[in-house]
Amino acid sequence: MIEKSWRESCYYCIMKKRGDKKGVTMSESEKGKLVGEITHYFPHVSAAVVKLSSPLKVGDRVRIVGGGNEFEQEVASMQIDHEPIEEAKSGDEVGLGVSDKVREGYEVFVV
Repeated sequence: MIEKSWRESCYYCIMKKRGDKKGVTMSESEKGKLVGEITHYFPHVSAAVVKLSSPLKVGDRVRIVGGGNEFEQEVASMQIDHEPIEEAKSGDEVGLGVSDKVREGYEVFVV
């Protein structure tokens, strides 16, 4: 059995006490229903392009997961080709304002 170093053990304990989820795997039911994937991020306007695999509408609560990070937010607005929309269907690529940095490949779940 490989033993963790002192530093790794302490880091894990500190993160666990703070409630960080890094390294903790959530079940699919805890994440919510997968509705899409981030395909691009625009940091200067804090917006992401999401390729939808299921419908999404303004007011839905989403969880964005990827790269050891995750956060939840409400869908405040969406756009297709710079035009505001209230709902989008599977297959659409929508612009979505995000409250934290994201990267290509992050998954979007409705909770």
